[in-house]
Amino acid sequence: MPRDDANKTAETLGASIRDRQAVSVSSGVRNVHPVYLDRALNAEAWDSDGNRYIDFVGGIGVLTVGHRNPVVMDRVIAQCDRFTHSCFNALPHEPYVAVTDWLAANCPIEGPAKSMLTNSGAEAMENALKLARAFTGRTGVIAFEGAFHGRTLATLALTGKTKPYKTGLGPLPGPVWHLPYPCPETGISVEDAMAAIAKLFSVSADPKSVGAIVIEPVQGEGGFRACDGEFLVALRRLCDENGMVLIADEIQSGFARTAKMFAIEHAGVAPDILVMGKGIGGGFPLAAITGAEDVMSALAPGGLGGTYSGNPVACAAATGVFEVLEKDNILGRAKQLGEKYATHIAWLRDLPGGHVIGNMRGIGAMRAFEVIADDGKPSPKRLQSLLQLARESGLLLMPSGEHANVVRLLAPLTIPFDQVDEAFAIIARLLPKVAQVTQ
Repeated sequence: MPRDDANKTAETLGASIRDRQAVSVSSGVRNVHPVYLDRALNAEAWDSDGNRYIDFVGGIGVLTVGHRNPVVMDRVIAQCDRFTHSCFNALPHEPYVAVTDWLAANCPIEGPAKSMLTNSGAEAMENALKLARAFTGRTGVIAFEGAFHGRTLATLALTGKTKPYKTGLGPLPGPVWHLPYPCPETGISVEDAMAAIAKLFSVSADPKSVGAIVIEPVQGEGGFRACDGEFLVALRRLCDENGMVLIADEIQSGFARTAKMFAIEHAGVAPDILVMGKGIGGGFPLAAITGAEDVMSALAPGGLGGTYSGNPVACAAATGVFEVLEKDNILGRAKQLGEKYATHIAWLRDLPGGHVIGNMRGIGAMRAFEVIADDGKPSPKRLQSLLQLARESGLLLMPSGEHANVVRLLAPLTIPFDQVDEAFAIIARLLPKVAQVTQ
């Protein structure tokens, strides 16, 4: 087929999918990028029109070891040749136990640890809340401003952002109190945050009514804001003194993204429950909660589970992820990648149009940069311009942040470094155009 005819066919295909989506997909499902993925490998993706992209979205942090990692795919294919499903609550299987074995050995939980597997991070957080209630006999939860813990009703109550997640939904499960999150971006100190907790306890909530404190050591949707490590230490002490459960949400920050297996390890703190998702399954639906044995045993047999929770194919994928993390020294690579990101972001600021690049955020390879106006204030319009121009140039980026002006760098940790260079070269070429966007 002649090249022009092939391109015309591809364009018709893309338009056709968009038309079909408009008819059959809920308008509540939003697309950041209006392109349709056709195939992908590691950090590269191709859409239905045949366009190639460098993928810095990575399934919003899911693809830690890349699209279709060969080790993961080998494990998946081998499992599919044996059986594809068994509800673990009814008929258990070894792949589930292989995953929980690894979690018990590698999660930063003090003492013996036990786990349960789920389908998604939100489902994992729901079950963490159930366990905290059962263990403490209390219903109150402390969460933090800027947090994102999921879109289910209970996890929405924890999420510290109203639009678009909570709009029009009415009362949510509670009680939940949102307090300031101490980090450089908020300007909130550890002392400020602890004072807010003290005021909460003196004005609104008896400490003995609070069953859990839920925190992201590095906020994901909040714009890669890293919590002050001293605050995590203080929360651990507060929970111990008041019989509360400390729940660390590592759904986005876990599995080497911060150059530690889990971000909370940077502070040397062991939570009572660690909530995981995204990167654990290598692109297959899987999440988990791992916690102290007594907390994880607080519900009666049958109180935890789900039809698809810990699906054997997803579990096989996870064992492949674990192998890659160790065999390919992904922790070391995350450190190198984070350093490379930092160098490139500093370089961008010195280029024509580089004044639109604000502060860098995050730790390890969990990095982000702000897009700002000429007066230094957040510029969501310039960020949207950068997203569109980058996409048209073959680079997919992901927005976030409290002002929708933060670019998350969520490429697979296995991305070749020359593709990182290519991605930042694209951004560099676009800066003068982005700088022309007025506020």
